[in-house]
Amino acid sequence: MKFFTLHFLKFLYAITSKPILGIKYNSKINFLRKKPLTTVRKHKYMKIEIVSSGDGSHTLFLPDMNETYHSMHGAFTESQYVFIEKGLGSLSTDRDEIRILEIGFGTGLNALLSWKWAEENTKKLNITTLEPFPLSEEVIDKLNYGNLVSLLWSEKYTNLHKAAWEELVEISDYFSLTKHKAKLEEVPLRTTFDLIYFDAFAPNKQPEVWELANIEKCYSLLGNGGVLVSYCAQGQFKRNLKAAGFEVEVLQGPPGKKEMTRAWKR
Repeated sequence: MKFFTLHFLKFLYAITSKPILGIKYNSKINFLRKKPLTTVRKHKYMKIEIVSSGDGSHTLFLPDMNETYHSMHGAFTESQYVFIEKGLGSLSTDRDEIRILEIGFGTGLNALLSWKWAEENTKKLNITTLEPFPLSEEVIDKLNYGNLVSLLWSEKYTNLHKAAWEELVEISDYFSLTKHKAKLEEVPLRTTFDLIYFDAFAPNKQPEVWELANIEKCYSLLGNGGVLVSYCAQGQFKRNLKAAGFEVEVLQGPPGKKEMTRAWKR
């Protein structure tokens, strides 16, 4: 009976996303994620599992960190909502070019959706993206993001990852990309940006990335009227944004998340 009750509580927790009868589990990922489609090695010491999220798009799960690259409620949906709709969509359209800094290139999903936005809106985008630990070709080849757009975009997605590091690459007439194998606190950036995608792992997984010094650096890198967007709505993160000088907005979050954050440099 105890065995049945425990598993029934886990089932209720998974479908309601709320603790049942005051019981809290270590991580919702244990109940929400499906069995891995593929397991590969990120590098010598860390394993990666490719899993399907709620909207059918893939995400990556790191068992050693108990962390995913994107929301298990929908990787594609989260990126489109947080970074494209609430980020790019918030900027005025009278700019000749939009310059974006991305903290966490990761799977390249944000860059792919940004490129798609640029082509659809015939607007030039220049993205500088930081990723100290790039994914292997073995992992990239198994992700389904390009196919979710179209067969044509599947090849374009591969091209994003094949683009050279540490140099500006003109991907198309409307999209250019500069990839740095570096952390935010390490890389010297001299460009002024219009938009920052703050898409690092969660603060409890990578606390150093979310420290005030990095937030102040982001503020200094934005031009007046620039904006920073993040899936994260943690209280300390918002306090750091305000301390750095940002005007902070709390917006409705993507599916499965109550809130997200948008911050302006006025």
